[in-house]
Amino acid sequence: MQVAKPLLRKRVLLFLATLPLLGVVAAFGIAPDTPLDLPEQATVVETLDLPNIEAMDSGSFDFWREERITHGDTLPTLLDRLGVGNEDARKLLQAARESKVLGRLTPGRTVLGRVSGAGQLLLFRYLLSDQTLITARRSGNDFQVTEEAVTLESRPILRSGEIISSLYGATDAADVPDNIASEMAEVFSGDIDFHKDLRKGDRFSLVYEAFYFQGQLVKTGRLLAAEFTNAGKRHQAVYFRDPQGKEGYFTPEGQNLKRAFLKSPLPYSRISSGFSQSRKHPILGYQRAHKGVDYAAPTGTPIRAVADAVVQFSGRKNGYGNLIVLRHKAPFSTAYGHLSRFAKGMKRGSRVSQGEVIGYVGATGLATGPHLHYEFRINNVQTNPLTLNLPHSYPLDTRYRSQFAAVAKPLSNQLDLLRGTNLAAFD
Repeated sequence: MQVAKPLLRKRVLLFLATLPLLGVVAAFGIAPDTPLDLPEQATVVETLDLPNIEAMDSGSFDFWREERITHGDTLPTLLDRLGVGNEDARKLLQAARESKVLGRLTPGRTVLGRVSGAGQLLLFRYLLSDQTLITARRSGNDFQVTEEAVTLESRPILRSGEIISSLYGATDAADVPDNIASEMAEVFSGDIDFHKDLRKGDRFSLVYEAFYFQGQLVKTGRLLAAEFTNAGKRHQAVYFRDPQGKEGYFTPEGQNLKRAFLKSPLPYSRISSGFSQSRKHPILGYQRAHKGVDYAAPTGTPIRAVADAVVQFSGRKNGYGNLIVLRHKAPFSTAYGHLSRFAKGMKRGSRVSQGEVIGYVGATGLATGPHLHYEFRINNVQTNPLTLNLPHSYPLDTRYRSQFAAVAKPLSNQLDLLRGTNLAAFD
């Protein structure tokens, strides 16, 4: 029997991914042209009796998937993103209609599914609140949906990895959830431009929360600490919430990493066109200034406000298509063009917070494809946001230095442990 190499490789990788190593996973690669001192090799041909791998593929390889609920999500869309097959999705929807408890999907919360390689749903969990867990368990060919009060157990998870081709490729290889990877990119966005500064060989280490019930993962929580080494320069961050409720990420020495403005309105995307005094317009066909930065992203990608602001304009405007202009603390304002739609409540005079979703990527106006046209304005004059030295936010209150040190020291020690540990995972 011939077994497809990609299928065989995938199953081997799935098996290896289940092997724990001190609770830590990392990914590594070997750079091209690296000299290797290998012993003399000889070819040995031997006939082996291999098991029937196709016969083994009855869903025996399964995995956990976590998906965040967004506005407009329904149970069918979530099951599709979890990789659940059509038949099991139909059966769970029937069970949900009978129980009625799965009809309350709250944006921002997550669902967790254990799914076989064949798309068979083995277990489905939805944390309706921090005290209420909804579980759908397979019962023969159907599903039984239960609602129960829970007390979650919090555990720190340690992960590390190395950039080979992309940030999310490396975090996937290290088994880091996408929401934690995005949070890491956000934390270091003031010092690292993840659109253009990444280098092959850059490394990261992470400590984050995970919540369990009866030994089973229910949801991931907050990023607690992170280290990212970019082009040989090491950056560290630890999370701290002071007694007054102010929270954020700081260096181990107490410097606030949050800036007054985010460097990018999209957490991770590709720059398709930079700021320029002269470029050939892709639609109009003649040279003119491009006084903004274009970020290529799929239609519907959420766009964030780069700082606290008041909505100055929200509507359709010439070649911008659907446009939002935000007025920040004088003399700054920002503009976001070509949106497919606006977020709820984006009216003139509305207040928005830094990081709040204000709209979604589209291709309205003069656009050849879905992207965000972003402008940073000083006294209403467009300025290249990629070259600005943006100021930091509030400093750590001196009254809480000792409390901060008590939190930061053990987290820094865990990052040091990750950096000093030789770990490997198959690519």
